[in-house]
Amino acid sequence: MNLTLLSNWSVFHNKQKLHFLGKLMTITFLMISLSTTAFAQTVVKGIIYDNDKLPLVGATIQVAGTNVKAQTDAEGKYQIAVPSATSRLIVSFVGFESQTVSVNNQTLVNVTLASLNNLDAVVVVGYASVKKSDLTGAATTVSAKDFNKGPLNAPDQLIQGKVAGVQMINNSGQPGGASTVRIRGNSAITGSGQPLYVVDGVALDGRSARPSTSAGIGIAPDGNPLNFINPADIESMEILKDASATAIYGSRAAYGVVLITTKRGKSGDAKIDISASAGVGTISRRVDVLSGDEYRAALRKYGLTAGDFGTSVNALDEVLRTAYNQNYSVGISGGTNGNTFRASLGYQNQQGIIKGSDFKKYSAGFNGNFKFLDSKKLGLDVNMISNQYLESIAPITTDAGFTGSLISQALAWNPTQSFYNPDGSLFIDYGSTTINPLAALAANSDKAKVSTILGSVSPYYKITPWLEYRMLASVNYSTGIRRASTRSTLNLQGIQPSGDFLGGYASYSNTELITQQFTNTLNFNKEIVSKLNLNAVVGYEYSSFVNKGAVNTATGFGNIAVDYTDAFEATLPANRTLVTNNDPTTELQSYFGRAIFNYDNKYILTATFRADGSTKFGTNNKYGYFPSFAAAWDIKKESFLSDVQWINLLKIRAGHGKTGNQDFPSGSSQQRFVIRGVDGLVGINNANPDLKWQEDKQTNVGIDFGFLGSRLTGSIDYFNKVTTDLLFPQNAFSPAAPNGVITWYNLDGEVQNKGLELSLNGSIIEKDNLSWSLGGNVTFIKNNVSNLTGLIRTGSLSGQGLSGVNLEVIQNGLPLFAMVTRQYNGLDANGFSTYTDDGFTRYYLGNPNPKVILGLTTSLRYKKFSFTANLNGSFGQSIYNNTANSVLAISNLGTRNISSALVNSSIQESLANPIAASSRYIEKGDYVKLANATINYNVGNIGKAIKSLNIFVNGQNLFVITNYTGFDPEVNVNKSINGVPSAGIDYTAYPTARTFNFGVNFSL
Repeated sequence: MNLTLLSNWSVFHNKQKLHFLGKLMTITFLMISLSTTAFAQTVVKGIIYDNDKLPLVGATIQVAGTNVKAQTDAEGKYQIAVPSATSRLIVSFVGFESQTVSVNNQTLVNVTLASLNNLDAVVVVGYASVKKSDLTGAATTVSAKDFNKGPLNAPDQLIQGKVAGVQMINNSGQPGGASTVRIRGNSAITGSGQPLYVVDGVALDGRSARPSTSAGIGIAPDGNPLNFINPADIESMEILKDASATAIYGSRAAYGVVLITTKRGKSGDAKIDISASAGVGTISRRVDVLSGDEYRAALRKYGLTAGDFGTSVNALDEVLRTAYNQNYSVGISGGTNGNTFRASLGYQNQQGIIKGSDFKKYSAGFNGNFKFLDSKKLGLDVNMISNQYLESIAPITTDAGFTGSLISQALAWNPTQSFYNPDGSLFIDYGSTTINPLAALAANSDKAKVSTILGSVSPYYKITPWLEYRMLASVNYSTGIRRASTRSTLNLQGIQPSGDFLGGYASYSNTELITQQFTNTLNFNKEIVSKLNLNAVVGYEYSSFVNKGAVNTATGFGNIAVDYTDAFEATLPANRTLVTNNDPTTELQSYFGRAIFNYDNKYILTATFRADGSTKFGTNNKYGYFPSFAAAWDIKKESFLSDVQWINLLKIRAGHGKTGNQDFPSGSSQQRFVIRGVDGLVGINNANPDLKWQEDKQTNVGIDFGFLGSRLTGSIDYFNKVTTDLLFPQNAFSPAAPNGVITWYNLDGEVQNKGLELSLNGSIIEKDNLSWSLGGNVTFIKNNVSNLTGLIRTGSLSGQGLSGVNLEVIQNGLPLFAMVTRQYNGLDANGFSTYTDDGFTRYYLGNPNPKVILGLTTSLRYKKFSFTANLNGSFGQSIYNNTANSVLAISNLGTRNISSALVNSSIQESLANPIAASSRYIEKGDYVKLANATINYNVGNIGKAIKSLNIFVNGQNLFVITNYTGFDPEVNVNKSINGVPSAGIDYTAYPTARTFNFGVNFSL
């Protein structure tokens, strides 16, 4: 239309109109030019990465000075229009330091955000949060992206090999089995020696509700008390190692503290996170025993005519299987206006590699963070974890005698003898002490069910921007039921029929644990004068602990066609027992405070104090007092280093403090009795009004550093921890006699752990499509006992010829649990063992405490592929191979199997060589294990529904480099005596599995 108008005007040759036309065209040209300039914006693209060069999904990119924003997609990519080639972009993501970058005429701008974990992240250090730069103690954070991957049962497995100074051992390969976690060495002469675990502010009591009573064949290995937590729900784990960091937890912090923070919801649209995996597992390493043909050759070598039954079998293979596992986890989260929530469901089904054993877990969780009032000063945090797990437990015990348990029965089975009779029934040799392992499996049933609910509510009110009151109330309720039986068909003494005794054994037991915690805190965080900031917390806490249960046993069922645990009434009343227990309720009342002074972000001083009063201790020492002090100097902030570009962090820390231990039975300071039938009241514990707290005093000096744009970061720490006033049970004779009346005392001795920790992390390659990082930690540690009167024996050995034999001692001048035994000097010409001083003198010959602990992690990314591997190891420790000592001895030849090594000796060992404990069975326990490796492929978004699809393949226990001849050098069978723990003894433990898993995770 405009063109037509202009055309009409052009027919008039009028100067005025031509002049007007010229003006109109000029104005139109200018408007078009301005419009073109306004709409010819530059489009900038790129990828946002984290420190590990992994793409950040959902990062925000905003054009500075405008409201123009964009977010990264599932591959970390973004696209945004900027008004000018010189515009600036503000890039931000929760948990990372925001960064402003200039476009500078570029159309491709990639940005790497620094995690606040490495800068000024807010970390939880006990009852409050502080900036990481304000920390003066030794503390390490492991976030979810750095956890070990795979079908893990409990949270402690997530951090194996990840933290300097922390050793985590899976005691056996049993699914759901117990682990040993040591932070800065071993100092426990009673109790577990495990760290205190705190879940979202709620301290756990460290016990499992799974009853310990088994199927009448011995003591079964423990379960893991952390099994009730779904590892998929954990956001991060903070490990507090020195007294400056742990003193706020006072009497329960002697062995370190692990703070577990679960995942939280974030404001925004509702989001569903889904993870699913499945895998297979097989035995990772074997113990070398003779095959059928090798056994026949050994019989000929020794001139034996009996013992060859004409076939070839592998008993271990018969009790093992390829085990399958499934893991599913769903999380739903979201929120608006600062009110957020997250709900989760989890299911795990893990078969054990031993037939009939498995572990199933059902878990659910919910947490909500809500704010009220127009001011949003009033808030409420709600947390709940509910869990039930079911175990089918293999007939493996820690104290099996001559007849053994399943693993020893399989290893020692004559490899030329069939498991079956000609008619296909199981071969059972009644009257013999040789047990058919398949018959043992068929006769055994051992099932446990543990249900746990951990709930807490935490209202808070922000009085001012710098002062907040918070209350937390929590209940942790856990109950366990265990039904175990061994049928009368098994030819085991006390189980098989004899005379009028019909045979068979059953137990039904239950345990109930209740922990209540009420905490009130007042948090202060304010600049009190120019450049001086005070971050302080004061609080009061009350906790109570209840432990009660019952054990029913019965014998003499005969071969009835029902589960024994459903038919106790089928036995004679004289064959039944009922024992109940209800420990005295333990109460803990605490007052605590901590103040962190930060002057000019350079000089930091921390002071902590806690007073704990416990009903466990004597009337004269109810309260214990636990102070600590620490200081730090951020040298990088000084003027003489502020301009040094290659130094990003240089901080010195030093601290000293005291923590305590009350990890011993409730009522130990009181006079206690039990009622035992016709005997009436029977004493079990004498009163000691002077019983006081065991104390740990620790000094720590450390340095944190970051160089080359923080591409190289790390820390070095020296620590010296001394444990005094050792809690120990005694009677008139030491060690305490079984079933004797004991008195708990504080011993005069000391246990010292000192050493050096080094952590180092490097980003070696940082490119858009390729990155490689390498991180490691190493700990050098020495353990020693001093000023102890007498010695304490522990470390019982089991099996043929070893009844009543103890291996380990706690004694002056030696490390904790020193191995003291005969010094083996080889075989003489007649094939008999020779010993120094003919074996009459025992020598210190082995140390089960490692001298070096190692962890190594590497991550490699190429485009959408990534690979992560985690190795761990330890060096300098000894392992006593109780299995080789008593189960596979040369004297077995002709009836049972033997170790392959025995027939290859240059001197033929005599069949009459007695079984005896000696240094012959002390082996080097050094190892390096590829414990975890994962390959990921980041598919990204699929359509509009599926987001951040990731496919992974994971392997666990892929290989181990070691000279140890047992199943696995990562082993710690419980061989305690009268509550005194042991270390480094291997006895027919459940073998470790090598697993391969395939899985996916994505969001909706």
